[in-house]
Amino acid sequence: MAQIVAQADKGLLPGRGIMVFMKNQAPIPFITVFGIPNCDTVKKARHWLQDQGRDYHFHDFKKDGVPHQALARWMEAIGWEALLNRKGTTWRQLDAALQASVGDAASAAALMQAHASVIKRPVVQWPDGRVTVGFTPQSFADLLP
Repeated sequence: MAQIVAQADKGLLPGRGIMVFMKNQAPIPFITVFGIPNCDTVKKARHWLQDQGRDYHFHDFKKDGVPHQALARWMEAIGWEALLNRKGTTWRQLDAALQASVGDAASAAALMQAHASVIKRPVVQWPDGRVTVGFTPQSFADLLP
């Protein structure tokens, strides 16, 4: 198992920052993009970050699932209504009774855990702790330090 090592970032003034590295590995990215790799909007967001030379971690809902604690943080930060994609194919394919049962945060969270594709994408956790959903080049540029 890799060991996490923190060291002062020599590019910053003393006491102003810490860079985190996995021992014998590259720095841990501070931007995390959550989504599905074949989603066009996720692809655009990832390409945009790469074009800007920004490191990021990609969390694949299909392979890695929806992290329960992260979902709770997203819902607290931006609301379950903003996360639930009622316009997508997955939502339209759900049984009408299941759709009608989603009326609060708990039922929305259960649905998003069971059907990750109903989450609007990408969900991005930024270095300063902000959480956003969706992508536009301008919105991403505004969020970068």
